[in-house]
Amino acid sequence: MDIKKSPENVSFEVRVAPRASRNAIEGEHGGALKIRLTAPPVDDRANESMCRLLAQRLKVPRSAVRIVAGEKSRTKRVAVSGVTSDQVLALLQSQASRKTED
Repeated sequence: MDIKKSPENVSFEVRVAPRASRNAIEGEHGGALKIRLTAPPVDDRANESMCRLLAQRLKVPRSAVRIVAGEKSRTKRVAVSGVTSDQVLALLQSQASRKTED
């Protein structure tokens, strides 16, 4: 996964699948973090849901997560303040460990 670091934040690609049966981080898809969301892609509901999910999993305030590119696309670039690239990679690792437990 391609993670870019700057003094202010960490940014990475996210691939969103709206209207899923549950909200979940599913691992990596094409170099992006794959996220399933129950929200539909209307009126920015899926974007808001994605930002809330990332903030919750990364343990940062919702205001620390913002979409910097691809707001109307399924593939987006997200910037998160107050986290390290290791914390973002831990999202992938925690998902991988959940799949092996099933």
